[in-house]
Amino acid sequence: MHTEAPSTPSPVQGPLAGLKVLELGQLIAGPFAAKTLADFGADIIKIEPPGAGDPLRKWRLLKDGTSVWWQVQSRNKRSVALDLKNPQAQAIVRQLASDADVLIENFRPGAMEGWGLGPDELLKLNPRLIMLRISGYGQTGPYRDKPGFGVVAEAMSGLRHLTAEPGRVPVRVGVSIGDTLAALHGVIGILLALQERQRSGQGQVIDVALYEAVFNCMESLLPEYSAFGAVRGPAGSALPGIAPSNAYRCRDEGYALIAGNGDSIFKRLMATIGRPEMGADPELADNAGRVAHVDRIDEAIGQWAAQRTVDEVLAALDQVAVPAGRIYTVADIAADPHYRARDMLDEVQMDDGSLLAVPGIVPKLSRTPGSHRRNAPQIGQDTDAVLREMGLSPEQISTLKDQGIVAGGTP
Repeated sequence: MHTEAPSTPSPVQGPLAGLKVLELGQLIAGPFAAKTLADFGADIIKIEPPGAGDPLRKWRLLKDGTSVWWQVQSRNKRSVALDLKNPQAQAIVRQLASDADVLIENFRPGAMEGWGLGPDELLKLNPRLIMLRISGYGQTGPYRDKPGFGVVAEAMSGLRHLTAEPGRVPVRVGVSIGDTLAALHGVIGILLALQERQRSGQGQVIDVALYEAVFNCMESLLPEYSAFGAVRGPAGSALPGIAPSNAYRCRDEGYALIAGNGDSIFKRLMATIGRPEMGADPELADNAGRVAHVDRIDEAIGQWAAQRTVDEVLAALDQVAVPAGRIYTVADIAADPHYRARDMLDEVQMDDGSLLAVPGIVPKLSRTPGSHRRNAPQIGQDTDAVLREMGLSPEQISTLKDQGIVAGGTP
């Protein structure tokens, strides 16, 4: 673990240094996309409503009144507090967008157009602008106007149907995976559009729907239905159609995840658990055969694991290069030497001098890595600085504040 201490911004580094990004989203999907760009050097100007700011500031566990999640989601960003319902604030956004490379928003479709900030208006002002729009169902189609959160997208994509034990109620993944997948698809779209802009000189709109981002990760779900009429169902901890791959209960009540589904790996696994005859069985020589006999294979592995602790199981399988692991809690993550060696456990110094552990930056770039340059901002912390950069005088800024159009102060 290494400590980053940037309340004072460090010099901009990274492959996206010089990229100007305007973030108008809130909560998860849009801000996560902007956070990813910010980690690699982009200058993110985050627009927040005056007063409460982004609702994420108050989500989950709070430290000194602010979510610790905020310190991850908004690191390396600048905050400008604007009332987007006010025409003068909308004019400020248009001026910022006219000089930006990228604009990110995740409001319900039609909201930006209602503020005079739709792509028709903004691309006319700045033809090079790349506009990422993330919504529940996309900017077109019969569900366009329905409110859509990540949890609904996960259900519509088919993911929620699979996350359960057979015959039991489907459960959600414990994090906002739909929002995060949409954000990452949005980042891919931005990078693709930036590459294309080098040739054409033109910006474009990137339309990401939450349900489509999750659906894009659903592997063989649709072609299996198309070819065979197969409706894949929940399988608990197993991986249907790939065997063996499951969680096996051990003597100490913990679980070992064992993936012995490669042909040669399966033979090594069977030899290790004392069942070499199964490894040599021609019926089990390939995945199709093992899937047909998965219950028998799981029973053999389960009997072996039940006589050993999780540590003993993992030690035995490590020796023969069979993929296996334990189910980590966050306490396991925080203590793990591999996480530390890979700089995935960063410690940042907060404004009050305390230290906070946050996830490190991915992906790892060898020559131009990402960095934590600046702590997450207070609401409107950078309003004055950004408005000055736009050319507004102190008197104009003071008037905007008096009228409640902008808020914040000089950092």
